Amino acid sequence: MYEPKNILITGAAGFIASHVTTRLINRYPNYKIVALDKLDYCSNFKNLQSCTSSPKFKFIKGDICTADIVNHLLIEEEIDTIMHFAAQTHVDNSFGNSMEFTYNNIYGTHVLLEACRATNCVKRFIHVSTDEVYGETDLDTEIGNHETSQLLPTNPYSATKAGAEMLVMAYHRSYGLPIITSRGNNVYGPNQYPEKLVPKFILLAMKGEKLPIHGDGSNVRSYLHCGDVAEAFDVILHKGVIGQVYNIGTQKERSVLDVANEICKLFKLDPKGVIQFVQDRPFNDKRYFLDDQKLKKLGWEEKT
Repeated sequence: MYEPKNILITGAAGFIASHVTTRLINRYPNYKIVALDKLDYCSNFKNLQSCTSSPKFKFIKGDICTADIVNHLLIEEEIDTIMHFAAQTHVDNSFGNSMEFTYNNIYGTHVLLEACRATNCVKRFIHVSTDEVYGETDLDTEIGNHETSQLLPTNPYSATKAGAEMLVMAYHRSYGLPIITSRGNNVYGPNQYPEKLVPKFILLAMKGEKLPIHGDGSNVRSYLHCGDVAEAFDVILHKGVIGQVYNIGTQKERSVLDVANEICKLFKLDPKGVIQFVQDRPFNDKRYFLDDQKLKKLGWEEKT
């Protein structure tokens, strides 16, 4: 089992990364955690507030695209492990501002990889990707995409994540960089920025406002609780095999319309009066479905 000493977590003040950071601080008090985040609109230092009492926690406000900062941190903090969460992730925004996604998701990843190659100090590089790199899954498919399935991204966001994956794998093959890649389903839970479906609908329902649904709402997504996902990254960090990809998935699927109806029920709202169907995205994947058996063999199981 791998035991890190000094971990750099990029995008640490974001939704998923903050839960991972908090878990590692609480469970492994001897690990030094260096949190790097530029505090973009969708991240918040308050997400890491509980970590600040630890003498092993350090927060750095900075951008992964700035090579000087990244190189300095790897050397100065004697980083042996990188968990790379930092990314632009909102699909809707990627249709209107795709260059920003290319810059952050591909160039930013490249800066990190090059810093690892130059310093030669990193023993694990965990690259956080997405289920969207597989493209959409047919609604009648009973077996999910496995880690060797073809990557067929359909929107600018997922294309940049697939591109970043190709760079990561190339650095593994060319330079022997010790990489591990994860691809996860949708995540929900506390501190999620309300551009995402679940918190967005909850906030709108609290105010009695319309819940906008792209198309007819039949698109299906799988939802994992952030606590289960944080545990998955704990397992991947300690038990993951270098050069491998791990899906973080669930069989619990719901259509967007189902989610909206459930939230209406919670707030005692009439779905017919609240749900509003709006123009669909330029392309909206019908479904993402993952085979998660590989990760389960390492001992992970969703609990929520």
